[in-house]
Amino acid sequence: MKQLSKTKVTVRLRKSEDRKEWYVYLESYPVFIPGKTTPQRIREYLNRSITTVEWDKKRTARTNSNGEKTYKPKRNDNGIIICRSEIDTESILYADSIRKLRQQEYDHADLYNDTENSQAEQKERLQHNFIEYFGKVTFKRHANNSKSILINWQRTIEFLKLFAGNTLLFSQIDVATAEDFKLFLLSAPMGGNKSGIISQNTASTYYTIFKATLKQAFIDGYLQEDLSAKLKGIPEKESRREYLTIDELNILVATPCERNILKRAALFSALTGLRHIDIQKLKWSEISMDRDQTRLNFTQKKTKGVEYMPISDQALQLCGEPGRPEQLVFEDLPNPSWISRPLKHWIKTAGIKKNITFHCFRHTFATLQLTSGTDIYTVSKMLGHTDVKTTQIYAKVVDEKKNKAAQAIKLDDIKNTDL
Repeated sequence: MKQLSKTKVTVRLRKSEDRKEWYVYLESYPVFIPGKTTPQRIREYLNRSITTVEWDKKRTARTNSNGEKTYKPKRNDNGIIICRSEIDTESILYADSIRKLRQQEYDHADLYNDTENSQAEQKERLQHNFIEYFGKVTFKRHANNSKSILINWQRTIEFLKLFAGNTLLFSQIDVATAEDFKLFLLSAPMGGNKSGIISQNTASTYYTIFKATLKQAFIDGYLQEDLSAKLKGIPEKESRREYLTIDELNILVATPCERNILKRAALFSALTGLRHIDIQKLKWSEISMDRDQTRLNFTQKKTKGVEYMPISDQALQLCGEPGRPEQLVFEDLPNPSWISRPLKHWIKTAGIKKNITFHCFRHTFATLQLTSGTDIYTVSKMLGHTDVKTTQIYAKVVDEKKNKAAQAIKLDDIKNTDL
């Protein structure tokens, strides 16, 4: 059985300090307020005062230190304070009419059922700022994730602010608004010192993050329907995964690099498929020997997956002389922003015309593994992919190589030959 609060609203008087006049106010008690552990006494002044109150000499209100007594006002059978003047009586009747309204409000609140309470809460949530909520979800879900993931979520918020301003209420979000944001992303400016618009694949990433936040908002009760399920994502364009051939890798081995640590780390990525961030954070304690097989035991910074990976003797040679367990294997490996210039110089010095980034060495590992006959599921596991579909892009590169290989052997013109 639901317990009622039993709030009672009463018309009361308070004496003016410098005049023989009493202010009229309403007192509500007990009132239970969220966040308060004890019932509250609520006073509401009505901008009314009276001077002709009739006092009940049989009912003492209080006695002061001098023995002087004050009394409670007389009330009629309906509980209304009695006054001698007509104008004061009107003020009291006005106060009683407000009292009745407030009493009804409290009584009705007591009779709210769970559905009505839920509807009231939902109405209040719809007035929250979705953009502020977006920021809280970002740091709650990705505080310990890689910097690149956090940056993508923050960039999505920035584009949402460009689209809607600093405030976008949950009550303003519907399918039409979400579709408008999709169109905005497809022509959104790159920002900074860069001209042009963001790529379709970048827009796809940001819109996927937007949909994920809508899904979380539905789970958290801010949205009454799962809007994310009604929205189609932005399709990704298939991008070319640049990679190096064995011959090109061997040329790089023989080509000096102004940053030897960069050269060793890049070739290590080509032999293991590790990302830059995982190579940069790799410690000697994560390299071990098991029956003459060297292996890595580490946690991927991007996916948080715990990985066991055997590596070749050549990959181990690139690590250099073993250090202390907590020491980084590739100490002083620059961040990605500092790698671009020396990497491009190294590639150019080697006479390689391809547009190679550090991540291309990871692509190289995947492509060469598949080309050599390693099955796609093994390659997917070695790359640390959570879904083999992510690895299939490399299989398409291998298929292209097979198609070219099929045309590599040519005989003399046999069209007009009698075979």
